[in-house]
Amino acid sequence: MNMNVRALMGACALGLIAGGAMAETTITVATVNNGDMIRMQGMMGDFYKLHPDIKVKWVTMEENVLRQKVTTDVATKAGQYDVMTIGTYEVPIWAKQGWLVPLKFPASYDVNDLLPAIRKGLSYKGTLYAAPFYGESSMTMYRTDLMKKAGLTMPEKPTWAFIKKAAKAMTDKKDGIYGICLRGKAGWGENIALITAMSNSFGARWFNEKWQPQFDTKPWKETLATYLDLMKNYGPPGASSNGFNENLALFQQGKCGMWIDATVAASFVTNPKDSKVAKDVGFAMAPHKQGVDKDGNWLWSWALAIPAGTKKAKAAETFVEWATSKEYTELVAKKDGWANVPPGTRTSLYKNPDYAKVPFAEMTLKSIEKADPEHPTVKPVPYVGVQFVAIPEFQGLGTAVGQQFSAALAGRETGAQALKNAQALTTREMSKAGYIK
Repeated sequence: MNMNVRALMGACALGLIAGGAMAETTITVATVNNGDMIRMQGMMGDFYKLHPDIKVKWVTMEENVLRQKVTTDVATKAGQYDVMTIGTYEVPIWAKQGWLVPLKFPASYDVNDLLPAIRKGLSYKGTLYAAPFYGESSMTMYRTDLMKKAGLTMPEKPTWAFIKKAAKAMTDKKDGIYGICLRGKAGWGENIALITAMSNSFGARWFNEKWQPQFDTKPWKETLATYLDLMKNYGPPGASSNGFNENLALFQQGKCGMWIDATVAASFVTNPKDSKVAKDVGFAMAPHKQGVDKDGNWLWSWALAIPAGTKKAKAAETFVEWATSKEYTELVAKKDGWANVPPGTRTSLYKNPDYAKVPFAEMTLKSIEKADPEHPTVKPVPYVGVQFVAIPEFQGLGTAVGQQFSAALAGRETGAQALKNAQALTTREMSKAGYIK
C-alpha cells in the first residue's frame, strides 16, 4: 500500500476516534431527592444503551436547596445545569422571562396524551417548556387498622372536624403513634404548600382582588388555629423540621395515623420493601371544611426543563424526552411494578387496565382533576395557583410566611403573632413591588 494512502487512512481513523470521543456529551441534571427521581437514576443503564453518546451527571438536592440553586443558575444563565427539575410554579414565570428552552418533541412522544391540567401548568402561550416527570395533587393517606381500632370509618371526602376526631382517637404517644403528620418545615413549597391549600378549604385567600394581603381575616385565623391544634396535640415531636421526606419516613415506620400530602407518596407508603404498614393504608380526598365548597388539595408537577444558559440543549432534550416518555413508564413497570411508575402525567396511564388495579390510581386522578388553579379559592382572586401564587415575588414571600408558621408550630411565637407578622411583611413587599397602589 502506498505510504501516503496508509498515512491518510491512519489520519482518518484517528479522526474518527477523536470524533467519537468528542461526540460524547455529558449533561448535568439538577433534581430533588424524592423517591421517583432516585429510582430514575437507577434506570440510566437503559438510557445509555439507547444513547451511548450522552452521559448524565446527577446533582441531587433537598427541595428547598434545589429551588435556591436552580433559581440562581437560571436567572444568571450560568449554565451550571443542563436539565433542571422545576415545577408548575416556575415554568410559566421563567418561560415568560426567556429563561427556558421551548420543548419540541417528535410526534411519537404524544404531547396530547399529557393530562390537560398538568400540560397547561407547564406551558406558556400554548408552548410546552417543561415535561412532567410526575404529576400530583394532595390527598389523605391513613392507617386502616388504626381507624378500625378507633371505631371510625374514613369518608371519601373527610371534613377537618372528622380529621381532628380521628387524629385524637388514633394518637397513642406511649407507643410512639401520632394521629396526624403534616408538613412543618418552612418553605414556599414545603409547609406553605400544605397550609395554603388547607386555607382554600376554609375560604381564605392570600390576596383580595386589589392585591391586599388577607392574613388578618377570620378564614386565615381558623386555618392556622386548626393546623396548630392538630399538630401540637396529635402530631409528632419536632414537627417544625418535617417536610415531605421526613413525614414519609415517619408514616412508613408506622408512626402516623394520617398523613395529608402529595398523592405521589402513595406508591412509597404501600411498598412492602420500604413501608412497615404497606398492607394497612387507605386513601381519601384532601379534607374540606363543612359548609365551604372548596377542597384542600393542590396541583403540582415535578418536571424537567432545559435552561436557556445550557450549551448542550440537544443532548438535554434527548434525555428529557426519554425520562418523560411512555416507554420510560413501561420500563419502570417492567422492573418495579405498575404501582411504582411515575403517576399523574398521561391520560393513557389511567386508561391502562394494569394501572387501574393500583389501589391509589383512581383517587390520584380524582384529586388532580378536582384542583382548579384558575379558581383556587371561594372568593375571587387576581392570581393563578392552588398552593402558590403565580407571581415572581411569591418564592420569597412564601418562604418568609412559612418561617412565621413554622415558628408558631415550634412554640417560638403564637399563631396570632405569626399571622400579624405575615400580614405586615406581605403588605410591605407587595407595596414595594408595586402591586398595592
